Amino acid sequence: MANKSIHDTNKNYWDNTADEWFGVTALPTYGVQFITEDELNLFGDVSGKKLLDIGCGSGHSLKYHGDHKAAELWGLDMSTKQIENADKYLKECGYSAKLINAPMEVDAGIPLDYFDYVYSIYAVGWATDLQCTFDRIASYLKKDGVFIFSWKHPLHHCVIVEDDKLIFDKSYFDESWFTYLNDGFAITLCNRKIPTYINALAKAGFVVEYMAEETDKETMLATSDLSERSKKAKMLPLSFVIKARKL
Repeated sequence: MANKSIHDTNKNYWDNTADEWFGVTALPTYGVQFITEDELNLFGDVSGKKLLDIGCGSGHSLKYHGDHKAAELWGLDMSTKQIENADKYLKECGYSAKLINAPMEVDAGIPLDYFDYVYSIYAVGWATDLQCTFDRIASYLKKDGVFIFSWKHPLHHCVIVEDDKLIFDKSYFDESWFTYLNDGFAITLCNRKIPTYINALAKAGFVVEYMAEETDKETMLATSDLSERSKKAKMLPLSFVIKARKL
C-alpha cells in the first residue's frame, strides 16, 4: 500500500479519536498489562537532558519527563488533534514543548545530533517505513544517545482465546498490511516480527542494550474473573520494549 494512503487512513483515525485516548498508554506505562518504567528504570536520570517523543499523543509522556526535570521536551505526531491536545495539556501543566505535526518518516526539521533520548511509547508500529524511521531517529540522537520504544508484541495479533484455549489465528511470519475498523474508523497496520525491529535497529547504527516482554505481576497473580485479554497475557506477552544506544 502507498505510504500516503496509510498515513491518511491512520491520521483520520487519530484525529477523530484523540480525545478518547487522552492520557492512555503513557509513561510510566509502556503497554497493556506490561511492566512499567518504575520497575525497569530504562531512562534513569533525565534531568538536564533533551528528549524527543515520537508519536507523542496527548503529551502525557512528555509531562512525565518534565516532572523529572528534563531540559527540553520535543514531540512529533502525525495527528493534528493529538498535537493540539498535547499543546493544551502541557501548557496547563506549566511546560513548554516544541511540538511538530508530521509523520515519523519525513524530514520535519528536527535538529540532528541533538537529543540525549528519543523514545516512542506504543507508536513505532504506526511507521510505514520502519528502516527510514529508525535511520531518522539515529540522526536526531547524539553519539551514545538512547532510543527506547514499546509496541504491541507480534504474538498478540497472532493468537486468540477460544473456550479458555489459546489458538493461533494468524501466522507470526505474515508482515503484510491489513485494515480493520476500530471505534468506527479504519486503521491500517502490519504485524512485524521481533527480528524485523532488531535488524532495522542494527542497520541504523544502534546496539540493543535491553529488551523486555513481561506481563505485569498483577495479571500474572490473578486467578479469577479473568478477561480474555488477561488469559492471553498470562500465557504470552502483549507488549515489548527495547532500549538501544547509538554507536
